[in-house]
This record gives sequence, structure tokens and C-alpha cells, in this order.
Amino acid sequence: MKKFLLISNVVLFIAVIVLFILFFRSKSTCTESFPLAKRDTLNAHNLPIAYINVDSLLLKYQFAKDANESLIKKQEDFRLTINSRQRELQGEMNEFQRKLENNAFLSRERAEQEQTRLLKKQQELQNLNGQLTQELMQEQQKMSEQLRDTINAFLKEYNKDGKYQLILSNTAGDNILYAPKGYDITDEVVKLLNERCAQKKK
Repeated sequence: MKKFLLISNVVLFIAVIVLFILFFRSKSTCTESFPLAKRDTLNAHNLPIAYINVDSLLLKYQFAKDANESLIKKQEDFRLTINSRQRELQGEMNEFQRKLENNAFLSRERAEQEQTRLLKKQQELQNLNGQLTQELMQEQQKMSEQLRDTINAFLKEYNKDGKYQLILSNTAGDNILYAPKGYDITDEVVKLLNERCAQKKK
């Protein structure tokens, strides 16, 4: 019985050594067949995946720049309208206060009428501010949807040959921490989008 246990232990020991050698040999072979230098120079043909840097696209895509410029102009017009009305109302309130302090109103009823008118005008200005803010938000949402639709429609056409199984969006490095240069198709996509945008304007 002791001899059997001794032989079993020797056989197990030899088996462990063989497995140990095979493990490190296969690991070495795997590393040699796909060294780090080659892994760092992967291009988009290795995996059917690509990504677009959205920040860069929005800065360079003419449609996005035009949409942003249009939105900024509307914001400026909105502020100009509100500020102008606010100054006008403030002037009338100051005048009302001056008249009140100098007893310029012919009667208390006349002063109350003027105060009611100014309060109504103030409420109308607040309503206008809310309305214009809502319109601006709707316009911004509409432009965002148009931008997204144009990019999605383009990418379907761009990838009609099925070259990529997955195209990701990346914003300021939030989604993709590292990827070889070949996976970034932003510049190519922006170039083609701008060419298509220019043709539509003709």
C-alpha cells in the first residue's frame, strides 16, 4: 500500500511539472505570435469597430456650426427683447414712484390705476420671458434632433458595405479610455459630412 502511494505521488508530481512546462510554453508562444508592438499598431480592419469623437465633430461639422450660430443669434435676440422691455418697465416704475412721492397724482384712485397697470405690465413681461425661454429650449431640442438624424442617416449610408459592426460615440474621452488611432474615423466622417452639406447648399 505504501509503495502504491509513493508511486502515485511520483506520477502526480511528474504530471504537475509537465503541465507547468506546457503552460509557460503556450503563454510564450501566444505572446510571440501577437507581440505588444503589433497590438499597439492595430487598425480598424482587425475588429469591425470604430468611434467618432463627438466634440470634434460638432466643432468641425458645418451643419452643426450653422445650427449653433443660429441658436446663439436667437438667444441674443431674446435677451435684447427682454432687456429692452425690462428697462422700459423700470423707467415707468421709477416715474410712478417719483410722482407718488411728490403727490403728483390727482387722486388716490388714479395712483392705484397706474400701479395696477404697471403690475400687469410686469406680469406680461414675466410671461413673455417664460414663453421665449420655452421657445428657445424647443428650438435647441429641434436642432439637436436634426443634427442627430443627419449623422445617423449619413452613417447608415457610410457603412452600407458593412465594414463596421459597431460605431461608437466618444465625448472628451468619457466612453473610450484607449483605442489605436485606426479606430478613430472622426476626420473622415467630418470631411464627408461637410462635402455632402456643401452639395446641398448649391
